[in-house]
Amino acid sequence: MKYSYSEATRRGFLSTLTAMPAVASQVAASRMNVLFILADDLGWSDLACYGSNYHETPNLDAFARTAVRFTNGYASAPVCSPTRAALLTGKSPARLGMTTWHEASVDPPTDRPMLPAPSDGNLPLSEISLAKLYRQAGYYTAHVGKWHLGTAGYYPEAHGFDLNVGGTFWGAPQTFFHPFSGDRRYGGEFRYVPGLPYSKPGDYLPDLLTDAALDVIDRKSAVPFFLNYWCHSVHTPIEAPADLVDKFRRKLEPRHTHRNPAYAAMLARYDYNVGRLLDRLKSTGLDRNTIVIFTSDNGGYTEKFDGIPVTNNLPLRSGKGSLYEGGLRVPLMIRVPGITPADAVCHEPVITTDFYPTLQGLNGLPNGTRTRDGVSITNLLKQPESSLGERDLCFHFPHYYPTTSPVSAIRSGSWKLLEYLDSGRLELFDLREDPGESVDLAAKLPDLVRSLRARLANWRKASGARMPLVNPDFKSKIERKEP
Repeated sequence: MKYSYSEATRRGFLSTLTAMPAVASQVAASRMNVLFILADDLGWSDLACYGSNYHETPNLDAFARTAVRFTNGYASAPVCSPTRAALLTGKSPARLGMTTWHEASVDPPTDRPMLPAPSDGNLPLSEISLAKLYRQAGYYTAHVGKWHLGTAGYYPEAHGFDLNVGGTFWGAPQTFFHPFSGDRRYGGEFRYVPGLPYSKPGDYLPDLLTDAALDVIDRKSAVPFFLNYWCHSVHTPIEAPADLVDKFRRKLEPRHTHRNPAYAAMLARYDYNVGRLLDRLKSTGLDRNTIVIFTSDNGGYTEKFDGIPVTNNLPLRSGKGSLYEGGLRVPLMIRVPGITPADAVCHEPVITTDFYPTLQGLNGLPNGTRTRDGVSITNLLKQPESSLGERDLCFHFPHYYPTTSPVSAIRSGSWKLLEYLDSGRLELFDLREDPGESVDLAAKLPDLVRSLRARLANWRKASGARMPLVNPDFKSKIERKEP
């Protein structure tokens, strides 16, 4: 007998679910499920509900109307791995010593004016992740999709997840189409996506990852679940079903701010799959007892793929890798049954590390870690117009990327200071008046610059932030290249 992917995979998942520990049955009935939807490289203005006049995201737009939508949601880092680590631990990338993505931590460049700060490629097993915290409370914990937080000994299973479908140390698949493997990109390295044994020609990776996530939801019975749906979309390679690409190619007009039909198609398919998950929660009644968080791991990728810029983050400046707003500010929507008002907007700045204490508190879980950098935003979820009070949001990216050289930044109120660590250059912006960071006010407000710079330095010291070093061989390498 021939089975579909979901039918066959359910048989394997069932054996895992039936082996749940006895403590699961003791979980308080009042505790809510968690569905954490993390997009990859999705820009702040990519969704229609965040202003795109080209992309079509009806399911996420509909979700926004049932949730609190944040206009000042920040990723803890401008690239993926550090933000994912911060999400799971409540600690800043600087404190964790994980400030760049896994592959770059293993093989940093040595041909730049500065040597990037050392960065750990593996999330330490000593960390009490959200998954560990929830599993200790009797939850079934599942991870589906991208991981990118370490080699095999540091995979999701080692960090508290009962189930891992697709999570590896790679940051992207070779291709989003069956067989999801090969060596045509990424320096000829062979990559694959484990946990999808019944795929067939024509299958699209986000569809199958969604099947796996739906299977977890369907087979949750006597115990609540904590489910990471961390699909690879919309990371490169930019690939989508041909009919969708053609649709958006025909739709493109000069008035559209976003201009990439393949990316628009990829995002539309991602939106469709998110809609499948949300529809399943609603049809089963689980939406009445499930916390749903949707966000992105960093700003949109503005470099080219197949000769075309992937996206832009207008009206924000720059994109992935940068500590300008386009690299850090991300879409964020949260729905908590019985707590969040529908169709609400919150303008208070929040950051990835806030998820840990918030998810801990919402379900009354014990304290998982004594040291954390986030704060609970539960009051904002109840009253989106309220405030968290005065606090600084700090960022540290002591690495190179096409959009930046090593840099740290601090946001305090509406003020934002960037300190470039190679040159000492300082830039100051008023985000209330200038969200696009087009007018540098550093020369006009030297006292404010000194104050913010000192607070940023104190934060780096308290966090144990690692710093880049001057590359002593850089000048000699340049000289050797001269004719």
